[in-house]
Amino acid sequence: MKRILIFTGKGGVGKTSVAAAHALRSAMEGKKTILVSTDMAHNLGDLFEKKIGHEEVKITDQLYALEVDPDYVCMNEFKSMMEAFQKFIESIGKDDQEIDSFTMIPGIDELFSLLKIQQLYEKSDYERIIVDCAPTGETLALLKFPELLCWYMDKFFPVEKIAMRVLSPVSKRLFQIQLPDGKAMSEIEKLYMELIKLQELLKNKEVSSIRLVTIPEKMIVEETKRNYMYMNLYNYNVDGIFINRVLPAEIDNPFFTDWLQIQRRYIDEIQTSFGQIPLYTIPWYDTDLLGLDSVKRICEDGLASSEDLFKVQSNLEGETYEQTENGYQLKLYLPYIEKDQVDVHLSGSDVILKIGNYKRNIPLPNVLRGLEVTYARFEDNRLCIQFEKE
Repeated sequence: MKRILIFTGKGGVGKTSVAAAHALRSAMEGKKTILVSTDMAHNLGDLFEKKIGHEEVKITDQLYALEVDPDYVCMNEFKSMMEAFQKFIESIGKDDQEIDSFTMIPGIDELFSLLKIQQLYEKSDYERIIVDCAPTGETLALLKFPELLCWYMDKFFPVEKIAMRVLSPVSKRLFQIQLPDGKAMSEIEKLYMELIKLQELLKNKEVSSIRLVTIPEKMIVEETKRNYMYMNLYNYNVDGIFINRVLPAEIDNPFFTDWLQIQRRYIDEIQTSFGQIPLYTIPWYDTDLLGLDSVKRICEDGLASSEDLFKVQSNLEGETYEQTENGYQLKLYLPYIEKDQVDVHLSGSDVILKIGNYKRNIPLPNVLRGLEVTYARFEDNRLCIQFEKE
């Protein structure tokens, strides 16, 4: 079975080298593997000391690498749609410079990185796809975007489709506005369908996993906890925590005594906080990790002992619906959060959850539509939302 492993973490924790070590370990097992970077600050080429770009490059036997260029994917895979929007911008008087930098929705460029991963999964013969993502905040924005855009398209696309057919001749004659033509509309429809398939793929716990890279320091550990909570908010499967840059316990240098105590304290905290998730430790190296031999060191020191590294680790902690005596209950696993940090309300046929700067719209199953939210409370790190007839 094909697998997709997505690596993220705070900037500077070493997620690229950990992802690369997974990719190399996979290739050494005889599985055809591709390592994909979706971070706009690509550094796979620096790590492997080899030129890597938007075309697949062979690193070693069974291992390939790719640095996704979203503009390149966008203009090659969805060219008709983007040209239609460019014509629309031209018709309302924007200059060429604005057209060249035009994106119809902020963040859509990054969306094409995920669509490229989906394409690799569906149309290539790679058995494992290892994804080196951007730092935490950008990755969260990236992973929530398909669901958010799909939600908006689901709400407005049918109306928009009719408007294009009815208003297009009028707009051209009266307002000289160039609306997307039939070919472009088919591209938009294609994008909509691809978004649905993309969500299903990324949230399929038998295929896709999120793996978090951290280091044993207070700020990094706290961000890792928040990252894990937000991944659960959007129903992604986190099945691995990698503690990087762990100092050797036997180090004989008084300078590191305090550092060792600090690291032990936060390693204990990570073990307590993420006890249900497989944990891996990777040592601190006294040299720069550059080249294939350095990546092999990580494989041997941090990953070699695990026989289940690529095994499906479905935590089954995502969102669930249960029938109760008086209606239905939606349960969502949200660890490391207080109840007063969550804002819950019902809007039409969606439950809207807001935690800090992150918001998720959860479309309700048909059986729940028309019911009212009677209460929302926390039970064992789960947000429980009760739906009943008014």
